[in-house]
Amino acid sequence: MKSFKVHFIHIGHMANKGTQGIFKSDVTIIKELIDSNLSISVSTTDIKGVKKLCLPLDVVLPPMIDIPYEKADNFARKYNFDRNSIEYKLYAVMSLIFMFFQAILSILSAIFIKLGLKPFYRKDVLDKIKNCDLVISGSDEIFKEASSLLSINFIWLINWWSMLFSRTWDVLIAKFFGKNLIMFPNSVGPFKTFIGRTLSKVALNCYDCICIRENISFDIVKTLHLRCKKILTSDISLLLPTISPKHVFSLNNLIGVCPGVYDSGMPKEKINKYINVHAKALDRAINKYGLNVFFIPHYISGLKNDDLYISKLIIKNMVYNEKVKLIKTNSVDEFKSILASMDVVISSKMHPAVFATSEFTPTLCIAYDHKQIGFFRILGLSNYVISIQNVSLKNLSLKIDDLWRDRIDIKNKLINIIPKLKQKERVDIQKVLSPYVSYINDQ
Repeated sequence: MKSFKVHFIHIGHMANKGTQGIFKSDVTIIKELIDSNLSISVSTTDIKGVKKLCLPLDVVLPPMIDIPYEKADNFARKYNFDRNSIEYKLYAVMSLIFMFFQAILSILSAIFIKLGLKPFYRKDVLDKIKNCDLVISGSDEIFKEASSLLSINFIWLINWWSMLFSRTWDVLIAKFFGKNLIMFPNSVGPFKTFIGRTLSKVALNCYDCICIRENISFDIVKTLHLRCKKILTSDISLLLPTISPKHVFSLNNLIGVCPGVYDSGMPKEKINKYINVHAKALDRAINKYGLNVFFIPHYISGLKNDDLYISKLIIKNMVYNEKVKLIKTNSVDEFKSILASMDVVISSKMHPAVFATSEFTPTLCIAYDHKQIGFFRILGLSNYVISIQNVSLKNLSLKIDDLWRDRIDIKNKLINIIPKLKQKERVDIQKVLSPYVSYINDQ
């Protein structure tokens, strides 16, 4: 039997546990639904990280155009530069300029292939796209500008435009070869400028079908007046398999904390306030409820102000250090297992909240974007969300009180709704794939 060939595009960096979980879930569900004669190739900016996941992939390749800030981050990690250094900024500018040369090289090479000539730029990627049966944008948040609850500055805007250009170019190359295109569950927006909105609309209109993972993004998509089919579903990483047995701790009254800030969207004074408020609110919770606090960093990039860095600063500012532990995990499976073992979780990032709630762990969300608000709205847990811009000692402390008091009721609500969301998502993905695949396993 001829193999069905899928090429994934828009796969992000695996330093982010959420990105790991999302892509593992993408691959897991497509392997479940399509018969075993399946061939998967991937374009990603993090080739090494994707290979470490040990998924059933034929080949892992770069995208058509590299993303400048990711290249600059790799440069900073390699040579121990700070993001604010002159060296970092110069490398980022050079990478930004080079991406336009990459665009020219890629379209010329694509034309060469159409004419039956040998391409001279990223031949392996172009061959995989040309010869595949279906191109899939991986789940995540591909088309957006910044975050809806954070401010934006010029440098961050340039970063988002470069990401959108790279992602749009991948889509246009696939369309140039006449490929069928679908988008697995994503959040869309916000859009801050005409440029970002236009690039996203051009790309999204190339898809046959797009899946949206929460209703706020779905409303944003409606304003774009797209031609493609649109399906409202939920986050794909709800389907990430549970690792058994779960982590076992000898302590009781466990609260997991997954902190996170955004350099580009939060001034220094707001980051400092975030750190101090968390330290004081957690000290209060320890004193009031006898909690044991576990910091579980989600995004460990090796750069200043990543989740590990912020975790250490919060711990440094706490009084009850003897009740605090810091856990660094190497894989999303270990990360999710620890979250599942907590009595409650506080998360300032999207996917620790998704992983925790998927295991019925009561969770408080500190939201920086509408995707988090939309997800908790689906769960019926909107009362357990705080905007990152409004975090104060008073409101964080009161929300921790609510979370601890209501944890049994929240758990029961999650036990009721999560299986339904998982089942609907499987059915939705099956419907999306069925027009392109001759055989879909009956779920």
